[in-house]
Amino acid sequence: QVQLVESGGGLVRPGGSLRLSCVASGKIGGLYAMGWYRQVVGRQREFIATSTNRDTTDYADSVKGRFTISGDFVNKTVYLQLNSLKLEDTAVYYCGAEGLRTNGSPRRYWGQGTQVTVSS
Repeated sequence: QVQLVESGGGLVRPGGSLRLSCVASGKIGGLYAMGWYRQVVGRQREFIATSTNRDTTDYADSVKGRFTISGDFVNKTVYLQLNSLKLEDTAVYYCGAEGLRTNGSPRRYWGQGTQVTVSS
């Protein structure tokens, strides 16, 4: 059974920093990407950043230059460094891992989320 467990969320002041971690356990066939998403109550979950097993990364425009993702595909771990945090970064942050089913179709796994609150 695949499990993704996030940690590192918390309360931080505007301009502060946090580091989120996500560790996956269980077999994820064809694991090729791990990433972070966030969701505010009443809104859709949005993409934040992704890291692939080809050493590529991608970011949402809203976090470019402030957040940094790093993936370790050997240990199925992904980190997100959050710097220069803003009030609008407040959300539940979810870790996602993308693999392939035996038929080659993609499958995404989710963690339970970790709360990040930016408040003065």
